[in-house]
Amino acid sequence: MNETHEVVVVGAGPVGLMLACELRLTGVDVLVLERLTEMDMTVKAGAINVPTARALARRGLLPALRVQHDAMIDRFAVFRKDSGESGPLPAGKAFVGGHFAGLQFFGDVIDLDDPAFADQGPAASAWFVPQQGIEAMLAARAAELGVPVRRGTTVTGLSDDGIGVTVDCGDYQIRTEWLVGCDGGRSIVRKLAGFEFPGLDPEITGRQAVVEMTGAEHVPGGWRSTPTGIYVNGPTPGRFLTVELDGPPADRDAPITAAELEGSYERVTGVKVRISKVLSATRFTDNTRQAPEYRRGRVLLAGDAAHVHSPFGGQGLNLGIGDAVNLGWKLAAAVRGWAPADLLDTYTTERHPIGAWVLEWTRAQVALMRTDPRSRALREVMASLLRTRDGATEIFKKISGVLHRYDLGAGHPLLGGLAPDIELADGTFVSEHFGDGRAVLLDLTDSPALHAAAAPWADRVQLLTAKSAEPRELSAILIRPDGIAAWAADGPSLDGLESALTRWFGTPA
Repeated sequence: MNETHEVVVVGAGPVGLMLACELRLTGVDVLVLERLTEMDMTVKAGAINVPTARALARRGLLPALRVQHDAMIDRFAVFRKDSGESGPLPAGKAFVGGHFAGLQFFGDVIDLDDPAFADQGPAASAWFVPQQGIEAMLAARAAELGVPVRRGTTVTGLSDDGIGVTVDCGDYQIRTEWLVGCDGGRSIVRKLAGFEFPGLDPEITGRQAVVEMTGAEHVPGGWRSTPTGIYVNGPTPGRFLTVELDGPPADRDAPITAAELEGSYERVTGVKVRISKVLSATRFTDNTRQAPEYRRGRVLLAGDAAHVHSPFGGQGLNLGIGDAVNLGWKLAAAVRGWAPADLLDTYTTERHPIGAWVLEWTRAQVALMRTDPRSRALREVMASLLRTRDGATEIFKKISGVLHRYDLGAGHPLLGGLAPDIELADGTFVSEHFGDGRAVLLDLTDSPALHAAAAPWADRVQLLTAKSAEPRELSAILIRPDGIAAWAADGPSLDGLESALTRWFGTPA
């Protein structure tokens, strides 16, 4: 069978599915190829950050997020009851801020009135959603949009001739204008296309599992440090994670047995358990690598294919979703022929620094997990900082993703950051107006001059005229399809609007 598509995405995990949905939303002919015959249900990330939640909300998935979030809250309540805890959590403890190297902190020490948390919208409260839930949600969304997902397909070769890519899939070939590798840390697309992948070798072995076991009834929940490593018990029944710092696994591909998990649990916690059934298990390391560029010709990388690191803090899922929403509208513009000449290049220049930050963030956590006396002394220093309001707030701002921004040059303070999800006078939020995948130009003053300036880009930019539910200085803001503020004004002046429209959305049709 030989066929052609505008874009082929390799990998049907959350990143590949998110990218495919973004492309299909704008009418791009996209095909997803996946090596696995069914969804991978291995336990992975247990929560999402604010940019990820808001990205899904912009595409109408907030109700589905809330269902998943509420279900996980209910499972957490069961876990607390099974662990001997009862009643509501103490004041401030109902909101878990997160952890840094296993050092947990809670809402009672975080300054949620910090300006960085303002205008994040309703999606910011739908964070307790596991990776499997995100993947199932996006699989349903892809089916709804008519995205074909071909499972059980392995890519065996590719050839980029400058005008397109020929993809070998065993006994047949596919021709595509663009190929995107979203196929994980061992990406075949990255290897076949010749991307470099420099970084640091691993020094830890982590194991994460969901099991049926006895003997752990009195093991405390949450993240804990011991003389032999780090572990976390919960936050749902039968789920645990252990970290041992004695080197990487001898064979990462070997099946994970109950005996292996029992041994690691005992070595780290000091508690002997009996595991009767392994429902899900995975090994991980702190291998950290990043491709210097995310594009070579007509081949691009996203998610773990572009960067790998330890999973501490669940940053990988969020980083990959961020890649997908940044790349999606830009690649669609290239396919449709209206993209400015260097628009696709901004994918690497904007996302690479965020990826590099995550790699450094995870490396620092591994350093604080080491069991030698010097590292333990440093860990105590960090623990004391996290007990302060300023320290916990700063770390939470980074973990939550609200500080992520792109360097779009000088201009309005909002430029380059995630645009505020403003509540409008009609009761809706700005995020509810991105359903068709176009950019949004929000006009809060009903300016005839702004309407006239935006009219030539009406096929690519939706003009939204509305009043804010609360008074604010902001008069207008241009928001890219990925939620990033590309221009803003606090008064009637439209200086820079036309250049911003041209910069991001090309010459008018």
